[in-house]
Amino acid sequence: MLSFVKLIPLAALILPMVAYADPSVKPAADTLTIDQASGVPSGYKLTWSDEFTTPGLPDAKLWRYDTQANKRGWANHEAQYYADARPENSRIEDGHLIIEARREDLKDKADWGGQHYSSARLLSKTTYTYGYVEVRAQLPCGLGTWPAIWQLPAMDNMRWPDDGEIDIMEYVGWDKDVIYHTVHTGAYNHVKGTQKGILKAMPAVCGQWHTYSLLWTPDVIKEGIDGRFFFEFRNDGKGDTASWPFNRAHMLILNLAVGGDFGGKTGVDDTTMPWQFKIDYVRVYQKP
Repeated sequence: MLSFVKLIPLAALILPMVAYADPSVKPAADTLTIDQASGVPSGYKLTWSDEFTTPGLPDAKLWRYDTQANKRGWANHEAQYYADARPENSRIEDGHLIIEARREDLKDKADWGGQHYSSARLLSKTTYTYGYVEVRAQLPCGLGTWPAIWQLPAMDNMRWPDDGEIDIMEYVGWDKDVIYHTVHTGAYNHVKGTQKGILKAMPAVCGQWHTYSLLWTPDVIKEGIDGRFFFEFRNDGKGDTASWPFNRAHMLILNLAVGGDFGGKTGVDDTTMPWQFKIDYVRVYQKP
């Protein structure tokens, strides 16, 4: 009753222009910081995953590309063009998904919007309501990098932030020893300076493999790294979607942005490109 997995038609998915929120505003003071053991909860079963074992482009049965804002430009003044099924920007190699950001102008693309960088943004075709999500990944180092592992509702005409956003992991190169765990809702978001999240100190986190996790139930959202939860956001039980809109199917999003209001806060050093955001696996477990 608490979980389901389904495939959604590509034509039905309309993402907001605010792709993911800028958490550069310090989270609200009452954000809950915890330190608890994580891992697959008892009784949960693996419902879908991608181990990225087959070389080539990502599995088209599991992933689609988001390119909708290339022509007009992406939210947060991000500087990248998101390529569609282009192996230079997204490929499976040596058992890993590689999302690569490059310094180049793709003028031959009909939807090119004048960007000087290319990258990729993948959306899971499989959606889920509640569960335990685990992603093992290696983040790129470099000024201007902005990789993210996050979720949005899979629904028509989504309204941000009212319909909610769960940021399992965000990282920016200028804040090189910090991982951001954040949620956004109508009541709690960075525009109001009320978003709920923590800044987790992780010395030398880029260039190293780490496991990022999310536990999402009807009552609580917990996020963490390497077998520990460090962030907890609880449903206040008031039935108000402004504070807890997290009761509908979500899709998982993997992307590497370049620059922007948050990622490019102190500039972009493209002499360190190409940047590679590597993902070893994605696993979603749910309670039957």
